[in-house]
Amino acid sequence: MRKTNYLFAAMLCALFLVSPMSHAQTKWKSDPVHSNIQFEVDHLAISTVIGNFSEFVCDVESKRNSFEGAKIEAVVQVSSLSTKNLTRDKHLKEDDFFNAEKYPVMTFRSESFVKKSDKEYVITGWLTIRDVTKKVSFPAEYSGMAKLGDKTISAFKANFVINRFDYNLTWNDTLDTGSLVVGEDVNVKMNLELIKI
Repeated sequence: MRKTNYLFAAMLCALFLVSPMSHAQTKWKSDPVHSNIQFEVDHLAISTVIGNFSEFVCDVESKRNSFEGAKIEAVVQVSSLSTKNLTRDKHLKEDDFFNAEKYPVMTFRSESFVKKSDKEYVITGWLTIRDVTKKVSFPAEYSGMAKLGDKTISAFKANFVINRFDYNLTWNDTLDTGSLVVGEDVNVKMNLELIKI
């Protein structure tokens, strides 16, 4: 009888160790007040235009105690683009660039989230702009975790470059020197505060 009890207890322990509870996921959502997505692109080959997207949502699902292997889904509203110049913003939202009416959102869906050190990760996934989806990979710096009242907050910074022509942002007027009025490469900078939900 005692042997049977031991066997039953061992089975319960094994079930507990492989139960879904041991693989519990933590969900995070970007804090719009303390997060930003910014882009920089060369102008006239001598200066830089800086813009941002003010409306976006980034959802992250991680393991309980680590972002290793986390999953990311992000949606950016193209209409929220601003470079602090209404004429330029209108042009950027037209078909020469984003065509916000036909393609109102940009999306990113992660494929992998690899931890390199306590502060460094490499994120790989699929970026969709207009009707083009391409795989991108970029480093992300983990800034840490903090408590604010009953909130748990984590933060990441990331920086990567895309070629706008790869995503059909094809306007390409040139100067007399042959240089592009608007540069080919776009530097994307992200600062994300994630709130545990």
